[in-house]
Amino acid sequence: MLTFSAFPPGHTGTLPPKTVTRDEVLTFAREFDPQPMHLDEAAAAKSLLGGIAASGWHSCAMLMRMICDGFLLDTASMGSPGLEEVRWIKPVMPGDVLTATYTVKEARLSKSRPDMGVVRMFYEVMRQDGETVMTWDCTHFIGRHLVSGTGSPPYREPSRTAGKDGDPVPDTQSAAPPSP
Repeated sequence: MLTFSAFPPGHTGTLPPKTVTRDEVLTFAREFDPQPMHLDEAAAAKSLLGGIAASGWHSCAMLMRMICDGFLLDTASMGSPGLEEVRWIKPVMPGDVLTATYTVKEARLSKSRPDMGVVRMFYEVMRQDGETVMTWDCTHFIGRHLVSGTGSPPYREPSRTAGKDGDPVPDTQSAAPPSP
């Protein structure tokens, strides 16, 4: 399980690839973004996208899955306050194979929660030809310590992390960062 100290500024990594299928593009669009360029071949061909393409929101959901599979499910994740920016640069089409990289832009301890670090990451998603299709600037809350022998929560409560002088206990239980 990775904790806050596994994500210092400058740390980079890669995420597992994701193949985009026509069925999932249509299924997502029917449910969440039923615009013609995501559902109708003739309308999509006339659009700026040039054919059936994934919704930008679907691209975000696929990146979230890649992040989870890449490291987040093995991290003392405590959620996120949101995204700074999402940019949909090129259409994501059925048959595309997406890959992604991330870079830790900032990492600091929370001022109000000594059990938590605040990590800002920049993600870049590329398709098989190397073209960038999306960027995502996101903040993660990551626990500083693990609770041994328990599954949840994946962090120690602040009252347990304070030493006898009231200062936080150093993070000595972190795993090494994932290798790309």
